[in-house]
Amino acid sequence: MPQTMTAIAVRGGKGAAADLHPIQIETPAPRQGEILIRVRAAGVNRPDLLQRMGLYPPPAGAPETLGLEAAGEVAATGPGAVRWKVGDRVTALLGGGGYAEYARVDARHALPIPDGLDLTEAAALPETVFTVYANVFEHGALKAGETLLLHGATSGIGVAAIQMAKAAGAKVIATARGADKAEVARRLGADVAVDASAEDFVEAARAAGGADVVLDMVGGPYFARNIEALNLGGRLVHIAAQAGPTVEMNIMRVMQKRVVVTGSTLRPRDADEKARLAAAVEATAWPWIAAGRLRPVIDAVFPLAEAAGAHAHLEGGAHVGKVMLTA
Repeated sequence: MPQTMTAIAVRGGKGAAADLHPIQIETPAPRQGEILIRVRAAGVNRPDLLQRMGLYPPPAGAPETLGLEAAGEVAATGPGAVRWKVGDRVTALLGGGGYAEYARVDARHALPIPDGLDLTEAAALPETVFTVYANVFEHGALKAGETLLLHGATSGIGVAAIQMAKAAGAKVIATARGADKAEVARRLGADVAVDASAEDFVEAARAAGGADVVLDMVGGPYFARNIEALNLGGRLVHIAAQAGPTVEMNIMRVMQKRVVVTGSTLRPRDADEKARLAAAVEATAWPWIAAGRLRPVIDAVFPLAEAAGAHAHLEGGAHVGKVMLTA
């Protein structure tokens, strides 16, 4: 094992995409219950952008290095990491550290790479699939025969949510900004695709029978409109607030429609909760991959040393699916 490795840091501790640059740091060693992964690919996600800007600090004990998901081979195992052996191909949910040549992770947060996926595709799974499973199927309690209204349909989360909801037997109403992106959502399996820049998604949802679950990453002005799009007893689940975290709530409408308003973040969950979620994802979503019903959508791949370009590309907003790094 090399004593040092290449990792990506932010000049000055926080800054713009252009402030990302490669440095040499000490290679981590796996601790009790951990494995060390030789990272071959890592996902680039919106929380990484926030952390780079100093707005989303890593939880206690997590690496300062960016990166919430990675795939590669097990390079070393710590005491108690009994499931894995050196050389196993894995993908893992990380608390940080994915933008590097090696990353250590709780062995329970790693999953086997599904047959038919390469390492880049596998690295695109954890952050998105764990997020969708926890929020749509656990907090949102989406069931077969119900309807999911999804905003941001062509984001990494969006393309996974469309496929996962359809695999579970639900109907999907997906919104995206622009006719081209709406058409992509339709090709991915959305039953109704709405160009949110030209159409009223509330009217579209009502015309389609209403939504039972809304997965929202917009916040702000979407809040009240989401309530109106929901059916009686609907669930509104928040995972981001790109248009602002402050909303105005008509509590009478929430009461009249018996709406449940909830939301969550993934990264701050404790290790045991992430292990529980990993097991649930493996049991539920991995068979969908094997059956060809869920497939990562990769928009662009950048070398690790060009992480600045990857962040700039994601911030540009033209992507469809995931932006990835390879090491």
